[in-house]
Amino acid sequence: MAEEDAVMETAEAAETEEVEVEEMGVLDALKEVLKKALVHDGLSRGLHECAKALDKHTAKLCCLAKDCDNPEYTKLVRALCEEGGVNLVMVDTGKQLGEWCGLCKIDEEGEATKVVRCSCAVITEFGEESQALNVLLEFLKDQAKA
Repeated sequence: MAEEDAVMETAEAAETEEVEVEEMGVLDALKEVLKKALVHDGLSRGLHECAKALDKHTAKLCCLAKDCDNPEYTKLVRALCEEGGVNLVMVDTGKQLGEWCGLCKIDEEGEATKVVRCSCAVITEFGEESQALNVLLEFLKDQAKA
């Protein structure tokens, strides 16, 4: 009887894990991947650092803010991504990208304050493999097929 309960609890736990995998969105996955890349020193932020990484062909993924107000900036980043065959992910705002890249202060409640805007970020090293990385890479494969 106890074995049956243990088997049922294990099955329920497996179902819960599967639901969590499906619920992780692309933006949540991107946020986690950016933070892991920052920890593993694989994140370039700003036009100068990103252009160097894209030009050296060390970039694996590029993020660009949709609200970037300089068209030459976006044109350069898009051209470098296309030349190097690097996937480009568009993020809604530069403030959001800056927060995800660690360009902010975290207060006692865990909320981000004094967020610095970031228009471009490039991942050169993903760091450790995670569920978020798999979700993001799967999304990029689907985008490449379309």
